[in-house]
Amino acid sequence: MSVPSKMKAIGFTQSLAIAEQDSLVEFETNLPELKEHDLLVKVSATSINPADAKIRIRSAQDKTLEQPKVLGYDAVGEVVGKGTDVEGFELGDRVYYAGDVTRMGANAEYQAVDYRITAKAPTSLSDEAAAVMPLATLTAWEALFDRLRVRSEEKKSILIIGGAGGVGSITIQLASQLTNLTVIATASRPETEQWVRDMGADHVVNHRNLVESVREQGIQHVDYIFNVADTKGHWESMVELIAPQGMISSIVEFDGGIDLSALQGKSAGFVWELMFTRSLFNTNDIQKQQDILFQAANLIDAGRIKSTLTTTLNGFSVETLKDAHQRIESSSSIGKTAIKY
Repeated sequence: MSVPSKMKAIGFTQSLAIAEQDSLVEFETNLPELKEHDLLVKVSATSINPADAKIRIRSAQDKTLEQPKVLGYDAVGEVVGKGTDVEGFELGDRVYYAGDVTRMGANAEYQAVDYRITAKAPTSLSDEAAAVMPLATLTAWEALFDRLRVRSEEKKSILIIGGAGGVGSITIQLASQLTNLTVIATASRPETEQWVRDMGADHVVNHRNLVESVREQGIQHVDYIFNVADTKGHWESMVELIAPQGMISSIVEFDGGIDLSALQGKSAGFVWELMFTRSLFNTNDIQKQQDILFQAANLIDAGRIKSTLTTTLNGFSVETLKDAHQRIESSSSIGKTAIKY
């Protein structure tokens, strides 16, 4: 496959409301230069995540960037080039990955990505169905097994706050398939309640009256809590519901403070999960993300985990990406939205 020297990309130079004309702009740029661990991927599909909207809104509030910042933290595509130290990949391989938040994202025709955070895509899924999986799967897997340190054999309970979104949906599936946990997930509408049940939740509770709703299920305390919706807003409820010596993890940052000492009496813990930590700091275990994606692909192809794709937008264009951003900013979506290039 011949690779051009230039490519089309879509990014932003100012933090603007998505409805504004220049909130996202198309431009032409050189193909990324490959580092020794890099794959060059011709992107065929991506998906939208809350991270895309957060970075767009926050990165250039009081300035104009000299070079447009390109978002896109999920991708499926074909390997068309590789660095000198790449192992385990060949040209033509179909891969999937979430990438590195410090580098150019997948909202471009080509992307450079470290092979150590990349895996071969599930063969049973279309490009768009596979594209919604990497970021959410990595986040869910790391939260369960690296942050909360769930042991697959223990018969405990987990409360997932924000069960119908991308990360929540995968966390429910992984917990149901790979652990003996009783899975409790929040949902507040009939369609989201059915969705989380379909994902494998044992109990569905309402986040609007969380403590009462959990207790109505006959559950006094939970051993683990994973919050993918609102850390500060649910803090008091989490403190009340967490079991003595339990653990809470969250992916949602917040302004102001929380009363962390409220967990002291229970000797309970709180830990952050950020999927980009390993690539941000080039940690010694960075290649664990490749292993997670490899295991996830096997689970998908075995029919144990299913894609959380609910909507596909077609065409690599500013209009399509703006549509995707509007959907993620609505905070009411079920599952994930993919963009097929």
